[in-house]
Amino acid sequence: MKKRFIYLPLLLALLAGAGFSKAQFQPYQKLGMAENAISQLYVDTVNEEKLVEAAIKGMLEELDPHSSYSNPEETKELNEPLAGNFSGIGITFNMNRDTLYVISTVAGGPSERVGLVAGDRIIAVNDTAIAGVKMKNSDIMKRLRGPKGTNVDVKVLRRSAGLVDTVDFRITRADIPIYSIDAAYMVDPTTGYIRINKFAADTHKELAEALKDLKKKGMQQLILDLVDNGGGYLNAAVDILGEFLDKGKTAVYTEGLNSPRFDFKTEPQSSKPLFKDGRLVVMVNQYSASAAEITSGAVQDWDRGLIVGRRTYGKGLVQRPLPFPDGSMIRLTVAHYYTPTGRDIQKPYVKGDQKAYAMDIVDRYNHGELMHADSIKYIDSLKVNTLRLGRPIYGGGGISPDLFVPLDTTEFTKYYRDVQAKGCINQFAIKYVDENRKELKRLYKNDDQFVKEFTVTDAMLSDLFEMARKEGVEPNPEEAQRSRPLFSMVIKGLIGRDIFDTATYFKVFNEYDPIFREAYRLIKSSEYDSLLSAPK
Repeated sequence: MKKRFIYLPLLLALLAGAGFSKAQFQPYQKLGMAENAISQLYVDTVNEEKLVEAAIKGMLEELDPHSSYSNPEETKELNEPLAGNFSGIGITFNMNRDTLYVISTVAGGPSERVGLVAGDRIIAVNDTAIAGVKMKNSDIMKRLRGPKGTNVDVKVLRRSAGLVDTVDFRITRADIPIYSIDAAYMVDPTTGYIRINKFAADTHKELAEALKDLKKKGMQQLILDLVDNGGGYLNAAVDILGEFLDKGKTAVYTEGLNSPRFDFKTEPQSSKPLFKDGRLVVMVNQYSASAAEITSGAVQDWDRGLIVGRRTYGKGLVQRPLPFPDGSMIRLTVAHYYTPTGRDIQKPYVKGDQKAYAMDIVDRYNHGELMHADSIKYIDSLKVNTLRLGRPIYGGGGISPDLFVPLDTTEFTKYYRDVQAKGCINQFAIKYVDENRKELKRLYKNDDQFVKEFTVTDAMLSDLFEMARKEGVEPNPEEAQRSRPLFSMVIKGLIGRDIFDTATYFKVFNEYDPIFREAYRLIKSSEYDSLLSAPK
């Protein structure tokens, strides 16, 4: 109390502006004085750390939609998926009715080495029950992950030969790779397909390996899938473009009020690009953002290939990470991304209006843009021409495709939404694989055979719908029938993923997906050449 009264006159003097002329008084001094006043004079105890964090967040919210603050824990979670690896036990898992169900173990990883197998259920970690206690996925992962070289004890429930038993394992954590390529396979003898889910530290390396592997298998043309890819590292996009464009081409440039223009040039991994000449089609949609837009924008600007799908998200602001000593971080927007032709990738926004910005995709849907190409309003003043052929393309936010593919909602019903929201589709697939794993492995020697021959039967769908009914989803036979192709595709994809790997899911999904089907049709037809030609 005595200490507070000693500083009180000084504090009051500071608040009154003593010692400052109006010209000398700076905004940051006002902020510090306000925080000091609250901490010294406020009627109740305050958490100064939370107070400062709230002030920082408040300032950033007045700027743009992508400047942000993250506390130490959030910062770690944000960086981990892009870093390329983390330390853990090396499993892919799903939560099925409050129980951790092992889908697969990482080849050569810690769990595989001690004998965990697909289908095991982890029910306790370090003597703490995680099954049947409604624990969040994030809390479970915190228990399984930890520093490399440390041990974690897990209790596993295992079903084998009709018997149920518990087995205790001690697993030594190790570095686990995080892959950014979900699938890379040959669609036909000459057409390759690669799906990238994010642009991370090792994405270029993964892509280079995939390109080399597919070329050995006869790939002459490529479908690059960036649908739903939210972006990631700028350098990963630039490095990837180095495998499709000549060395030294501008991949993207950045510029801002306090950041002079800087051009990022392409540089192949080896002496020449791995795939510079074959036909290239890039798949995008309204959720493709940031580095995905840099990649698709440069491919379009340089006439290297064609973009198929829907207008991309429009995230073209450059954030610079500014870390604090406590592990927290500000990601401050310092510049805009521009495609090689000078198109600003960022869609328009109003400073401080985060709600309107967040509703942009909904607005696009309501205005019909996602379903009808003629609903997209192009502004003539934002028209530019591609760099090699002089084709007209438009700026104004996001990358507009060369070939539009409408969003197909005919099979998406309220009944499907409710069944999916209850987690029933995932639960059904896990249950089906659990009961039929050996038979599925016997019948299908590889995933190509599975994709070609496996069929979701009426009996399987009836079981799913009964499971949904027990979960409180009101039966709707008419909507169930309308959504039957969608139900069947997702169930088959999830079963294939659990039996084989993630690529199997996309092999199943791509037979259904309108964007992929249009990309494949285009890359095989003469329309590719007519769209990718100089205007007459």
